[in-house]
This record gives sequence, structure tokens and C-alpha cells, in this order.
Amino acid sequence: MINSIRSKQAILIGAVVLLIAFLFTRDIKGLVKPKEQTSSTPAGGQMAAQAPATAEINLEEVSTAAKNMIKAPLAAEITTLETAYKSASESDKAKEAKLLAKKWDDLEQSVPSALYLEIVANKEQTLNNWLTAGDTFMKAFDNTRDSLLQPALLQKANASYSSAMKIDSNSNDAKTGLGITIVNGMGAPMSGIAMLMDVVKKDPKNLKANMSLGTFAMKSGQFDKAIIRFKSIIAMKPSPDAYFYLGTSYENLGKNTEAIDAYEKSKKLAANATLSKFIDDKVIALKNKN
Repeated sequence: MINSIRSKQAILIGAVVLLIAFLFTRDIKGLVKPKEQTSSTPAGGQMAAQAPATAEINLEEVSTAAKNMIKAPLAAEITTLETAYKSASESDKAKEAKLLAKKWDDLEQSVPSALYLEIVANKEQTLNNWLTAGDTFMKAFDNTRDSLLQPALLQKANASYSSAMKIDSNSNDAKTGLGITIVNGMGAPMSGIAMLMDVVKKDPKNLKANMSLGTFAMKSGQFDKAIIRFKSIIAMKPSPDAYFYLGTSYENLGKNTEAIDAYEKSKKLAANATLSKFIDDKVIALKNKN
């Protein structure tokens, strides 16, 4: 019982700190990302089990809330772009929506960015447009702590990847994204895992699918399998998150020496003061257990 509780706590800590590592190792442009806003359209906890097309988020309200979180000159730039978008002819809407999506992305506001990318994809129905929209909705889903907004974002990501699959059912990127949304709540988890396994079977070096399978193995307590998955990822492309999850998996199996080594490598690659302090404290605690 104690080991079970400890495992769950370690996974939670790992997820939080991985997010820190991820954010600080990205090429963040503009402002540091503030907390995402809550849409006025509730997305109940059961929404994820419904048809993806029903998810609704009010773009205008999301945009207004996001502008309140950034500096006035930047908000003014967004307003100018929005005015141009609203006054544009239907044939030019996609072009103006792309500019808004890019501007919001530069400001690390993924919710409004994703909504404009969805507009672009609906007007210009290409595989890449739907994949970009899906990826941005998933970015918003991963980054927001808003429990009401998350299901709607996941639902929109699922719908975007489903649209991509309709264009190219053999797309590994579309299948990976769709599988991830299913495991996160858009269907039977095992069907999503099967989809990801199919991607890895066809493309063994698919980092996104492998990483997702590794984290899902952790969540289900299959740390031995997670270790194998993360070690294969590191062999392909070492990264702070892969090493951190590897360390977390080792720690949950009581392999503290291996965990310390993985954490230290995560720290070195991330080169972030906040993460470094966390890992230093964790390493000290693990050494005291040996």
C-alpha cells in the first residue's frame, strides 16, 4: 500500500517537473506563458466521451481574457490583427487567421492560437493544417490547469486529428495524435495504445509515439516497460524529459543509483536553475536512502 502511494506521488512530481523542464528548454518567444484562461462555455467532465464536433470554446472571450494577461502594446497589436481579420473577405480570412495564430503562438498563448489554426484548417483543408491545429490544441491541453477548459481542448485536438486521418489514413503523425487523445480520455485507452503501437511498429524511431507509450506505461505502474521505452528514446535523441522520466521510473523501482544518474543527465541537458535545484534536492534525498 505504501509503495503504491509512493509511486503515485513520484509520478505526479515527475509530471510537474517535466513540464518545467519542457517549458524552459523550448524556444520561448515574447512573454513567459501565463496561466490559460477559462472559457465561459463550460466543458463538463463527460464531454470528452462525446462526439468531438460538439466541443465549443468562445474565441472572442478567450482572446479578451488572454489580452488582459499581456502587456498593453502587445494587446493592441492583437486587436489590430483581429480588426483586419473581421473585416477581411471570406477569401482572405485564412490569411488573416494565420497571422493571428502566429502572433498568439509567439506570446505563448496556445488556446487562441489553436482556435485560429482551426479556422485556417476549416478553410484550407490540408493534412498539415489539421495536424498543426491538433498539435496546438494538445499543447494548450497539456499546459492549461483549467479543469473545465481541458476536456474541450482535448476534444478539439481529437477532432483535428480525425480530420487529418480522413485526408491521409496512413499518416503516422495523425495516428499518433489521435491515439494520444484517445488514451487521455477520448475513447477506450487500449484502443489508443494499440494505435500508438501500430505507429511504432511501422516507424520504430517515432519519438512522439514512443514517448507517449513510455509515459502511459508509467501511469499504469509498468515501470520496467517504461524504462525500456525511455532508454530507446535516449538512444535516438537524448532529451531532458526522457532522462527525467527514466529517472522517475528507476526511482519507483527502488533503483536509486540509476535514478540519480538519469536525473543528473536531465539536469545537465535542461540547464535550468529551477529544475537543477529540484534535482539537486532529489539526488540528496536518494543518496540518503542508499
